[in-house]
Amino acid sequence: MQPPMAFPAPPVALRKPRGWPWRALGLAYLRLAGWRIEGTFPDVSKLVAIVAPHTSNWDFTLGLAVIFALDLRVSWLGKHSIFRPPVRRLFRWLGGIPVDRSASHGVVGDCVKAFQAAPALLLALSPEGTRKGVSRWKSGFYSIATGAGVPILPVAFDYREHVIRLLPLFHPDGNLDQDLPRIQALFSTTQGLRPRSVETIQ
Repeated sequence: MQPPMAFPAPPVALRKPRGWPWRALGLAYLRLAGWRIEGTFPDVSKLVAIVAPHTSNWDFTLGLAVIFALDLRVSWLGKHSIFRPPVRRLFRWLGGIPVDRSASHGVVGDCVKAFQAAPALLLALSPEGTRKGVSRWKSGFYSIATGAGVPILPVAFDYREHVIRLLPLFHPDGNLDQDLPRIQALFSTTQGLRPRSVETIQ
């Protein structure tokens, strides 16, 4: 029998109590699927959380379970094509922000302005930008963090051990070529649902 699952408590500024049944659903999903959460939330009110590896659409379901279970207030970017009826309003309520990747736009600048205007903000992103294996992550999350002057919280979804790891905060210094390999290395032993999509990350 597994020991009772302990959940880290996010800072009050990053909490959004949704009440029953949302928290109960999140807790039930994690427990029934055998997931546990390791690590602690830093006591900061503004940060960019990068979740990796992203190898399957099931990562989104797992992420929602974590958000509900921890009563987290999270904003996230998603392809505009998924924000369609009847789920558009639901995704918005969940913190989703539609992004048209085919258009020229200032997503980074808009996110930086959002950080500057908000008293508290947790922006969750997939640094790979795709479910396919990539040798180098996209730099958008890094540009947002440095532009807004906020730290990066690495979050690992390890399907091999069924562990969600909240890793120590990473404070970018503006040197992308130096920092990006160091951040990617934090996930070198983390296995996604589809391992083949992780092998190309060095």
